[in-house]
Amino acid sequence: MATGKINVQTENIFPIIKKFLYSDHEIFLRELVSNAVDATQKIKVLSSLGEFKGELGDLKIEVKLDKDKKTLTISDHGIGMTSDEVEKYITQVAFSGAEEFVKQYKDKTDAVNNIIGHFGLGFFSAFMVSAKVEVITHSFKDGSEAVRWECDGSPDYTISSSDKKDRGTDIVLHIAEDSLEFLEKERITHILNKYCKFLPVEIKFGEQEHTEKDEAGKETKVITDNIINNPRPAWTHKPTELKDEDYKSFYHELYPATFEDPLFWIHLNVDYPFNLTGVLYFPRLKNNFEIQKDRIQLYCNQVFVTNTVGEIVPDFLSLLQGVIDSPDIPLNVSRSYLQSDSNVKKISAHITKKVADKLEELYKKDRTDFEQKWEDIRVFVQYGMLSEEKFFEKAKNFALFKNTEGKCFTFDEYENHIKPLQTDKDKKLVYLYTNHPTDQHPYVEAAKARGYDVLVMDSPIDVHYVNFLESKLKDSTFVRVDSDTAERLIKKDDGMPSKLSEEEQKSLQGLVEEIMPKDKFKVEFEALSETDQPIVITRPEFMRRMKDMSAMGGGNNFYGTLPDMHNLVVNTNHPLIAKIVEEKDASRKKQLLRQASDLAMLSQGLLKGESLSTFIKRSVELIG
Repeated sequence: MATGKINVQTENIFPIIKKFLYSDHEIFLRELVSNAVDATQKIKVLSSLGEFKGELGDLKIEVKLDKDKKTLTISDHGIGMTSDEVEKYITQVAFSGAEEFVKQYKDKTDAVNNIIGHFGLGFFSAFMVSAKVEVITHSFKDGSEAVRWECDGSPDYTISSSDKKDRGTDIVLHIAEDSLEFLEKERITHILNKYCKFLPVEIKFGEQEHTEKDEAGKETKVITDNIINNPRPAWTHKPTELKDEDYKSFYHELYPATFEDPLFWIHLNVDYPFNLTGVLYFPRLKNNFEIQKDRIQLYCNQVFVTNTVGEIVPDFLSLLQGVIDSPDIPLNVSRSYLQSDSNVKKISAHITKKVADKLEELYKKDRTDFEQKWEDIRVFVQYGMLSEEKFFEKAKNFALFKNTEGKCFTFDEYENHIKPLQTDKDKKLVYLYTNHPTDQHPYVEAAKARGYDVLVMDSPIDVHYVNFLESKLKDSTFVRVDSDTAERLIKKDDGMPSKLSEEEQKSLQGLVEEIMPKDKFKVEFEALSETDQPIVITRPEFMRRMKDMSAMGGGNNFYGTLPDMHNLVVNTNHPLIAKIVEEKDASRKKQLLRQASDLAMLSQGLLKGESLSTFIKRSVELIG
């Protein structure tokens, strides 16, 4: 058996790194600025440990454009490099100076946890947009000489002495002809705002001019550095250091186009068994169920990674907004997206628990305030309960039902509230609900006339939610108020006697079926109260629910293809029906029957077009 080592030639690997390491070439600026931040953090660590005794000075990182020279320069006043270190860190592909530094000092100070670099590849992203790259650097070490390193993107490079006097490093990119977009100020501003907005060291990009007034009121123009980042964003503070206004201000910094304040927020601050910080905000959702999967931003040591966080944030949490930052989240080599591992699952579970705990805390602390916010967070809570079993177990203690009177109940409270009147003959608890109180007003009123309570369930996902709750709430069923007549919504043992004989019903059925199309209406006769409508149109609960679920992307798609079917229920105890039966004039009988049927259709919004015009004309004639 023979063994050996794979030989990787720089002639082959270099073009691959240049072309394929990063899917988006703009990331080069994030990588180079991150390296500058690391260099700055290193000198601060060494200063705190007494290994660097000089003045730290101005540690600002500066990004400079020179369109005439076609250069983009990233300058720092960090640790710098000697000639040997340039050879070691720059010319060795995938050798991470940052990782080496962390290993050397991790037992001496926690400050090394802020070092960003890891893979030792970020510097080479410069060649994706550059015809030539220069590194001009001067080490902090006493007696060191400044160094200039140059490379045109081939494996060949030169090292020479430099006249650079100050400590730190300048990376000079000579932008290639196919990447001239990166010489535009607006383009660079966009990239810095996207990736570097919260880096922990001030980043200067140009200058800005503003006016200041002196004591006499005289205005003078003042030119200051244009600092593009906030080095101490809210999530890097302890919760005790922040006030409500600080959280709101940070929210609008994250989402400048959003004018409303968030409802509330959760400050994540975990250091064991993984490191996780962040702030998650609850926006005002109302009944908006548009899941925006790019509203939570993922950072690693304050470097923006992605706003696609599906691996770490369950679907229902994507309705939230905010920031998550963790150095313990595994990233791919280009730090562009997550890689799944056990830590990701633990962090995801922790975030879910924190959100549930926060909601329960708000409910217990001030129920009145929680009820006022319920309409804004209802969709979120419902979606969470549908999606995550552990969230459901927590949420069932604070999730609310709201009835047509505007009163809120917990699950247990509502069960006790309706049990006396809304238990059917099979001992099942019947939850009556409306998904549109205005359109279904007659049905709601008919149910309330019998002493029943009616819930408002009009969120976009309630059709799935009621199915889910039927599987969770013991011996319970949900019935929409327009799915049957008020008398039959909750089936009891006792029934009303009918004033029409079977023969009278049979003769009337033939007339109704002549008027109403059989493929859309099933004709039924029922002994209802005299105060109920003469003819009532209902939509069978099962079929309607299946069609609604199909339309929402759930349930059996077969039902979505079926035509709408309604029940047309004739109230055999209503005086008008008795009058129609007694009417001797066949034409008049049919006219009255059609009028009563059209009234029932009108109440359901089913009377349209020519049928509606005919109804109006007939109504005028009958009145006359």
